[in-house]
Amino acid sequence: MIIVRLDRVLADRKMSLSELSEKIDISIVNLSNLKTGKVKAIRFSTLEAICEVLSCQPGEILEFEKENET
Repeated sequence: MIIVRLDRVLADRKMSLSELSEKIDISIVNLSNLKTGKVKAIRFSTLEAICEVLSCQPGEILEFEKENET
């Protein structure tokens, strides 16, 4: 399972979701859906824009977590 850690990176950078939305020209609704894990895919161009504005690596935003095998 891929977990989106956008909220953590935003907090570390002291940036709001609306500020990020303005800087990368992506709607706040789409970013909010990404932040809350409601999306199933992300374009590389979107990921690149987020990483550029937040000065981070994709691995700081996306994290893999193995699902429990029960």
